Amino acid sequence: MRILVLGGYGHFGGRICRSLANDDALDMLVAGRRRARAEAFIAVHAPGRMQAFEMDIAAGDVAERLRQAHANVVIHAAGPFQGRDYRVAEAAMACGAHYIDLADAREFVANIGTLDAVARDAGRWIISGASSVPGLSAAVIQAHLPRFGRLDEVEVGISPGNRTPRGEATTRAILGYVGKRFVSLDDGRWRDVHGWQSLRRIVYPEVGARWLARCEVPDLSVLPQRYPQLRHCDFRAGLELRRMHFGLWLGSWLVRAGALRGLQRWTRPLLRLSNRWLETGSDIGVMHVDMQGSGHDGLPLRLRWTMVARDGDGPQIPCTAAILLAKKLAGGALPGAGATPCLDLFTLDEFLQALHGHTIQTTLERLL
Repeated sequence: MRILVLGGYGHFGGRICRSLANDDALDMLVAGRRRARAEAFIAVHAPGRMQAFEMDIAAGDVAERLRQAHANVVIHAAGPFQGRDYRVAEAAMACGAHYIDLADAREFVANIGTLDAVARDAGRWIISGASSVPGLSAAVIQAHLPRFGRLDEVEVGISPGNRTPRGEATTRAILGYVGKRFVSLDDGRWRDVHGWQSLRRIVYPEVGARWLARCEVPDLSVLPQRYPQLRHCDFRAGLELRRMHFGLWLGSWLVRAGALRGLQRWTRPLLRLSNRWLETGSDIGVMHVDMQGSGHDGLPLRLRWTMVARDGDGPQIPCTAAILLAKKLAGGALPGAGATPCLDLFTLDEFLQALHGHTIQTTLERLL
């Protein structure tokens, strides 16, 4: 099984390549615009276990380059995905390869089903959003759904440790919706909300308090579609350092008021500024999924599932869905075909097993 990872020497793509390179049954291609960077990455991490492959997805020869790669699976980790089309997924289908991406762009993931007929005709999978959201968040909900007679509300939050390295693509994606208006399901109605606003403080046991703010992610669309009984669906993220979190919050008001068109143009200077504080704070990342409704006895039920990553292992979490799916495809454990958001393709137990060896713990508590 030959697997090509676009953005294979990047922040998340590099972790995917290193993880999959440990499997002798897989032939790994580290793909990106700069062959020299791919070769340097391979020399450091797995000489002899990976190959460099030069490919620019902005060029017009994507399908031809994939044909030359002879890949069975294409993993697209070269974000951001906001405003992108589906040319890479379509090129993968034309070459007879499965396609997986780590997209966190709401419309990109929610509309991937428009390629379902193409994928079924090719007999291949197109899977979008194979990351923390909606891949992991949906697996958490599905694992605990049997405890509910009715599930009414889902809220997800993520706060990485400040010492976690950040990539330009992820930073640009976040800045793209800061202060911008989007819709969210709230109390049974779709309401307008704004990116990086509606601040909320969450206290996590053994971690402490983290501030979170609204973000536009695929969950806001795909979870209400998957669970039509939901009356509320929310996602928030936060930066551990308050100077960074509240600085971005102030910037969101400038965008909302129309004083700035957006913050994406400042991606690189803001990223450089944040990197000056990289040694401040902790290497502890946290994610929670709150589920609220009623139990089979009709009484109110509210659960909080929490995942805590220590020792800088947090970035492995958004990479794990793609790693797990690639191994399933290689082992023939993912029959069928079609184009879909990353829902119902693995269990929570499978996901956690794939994280074995990392300093990551999960807890489940009943909230009053």
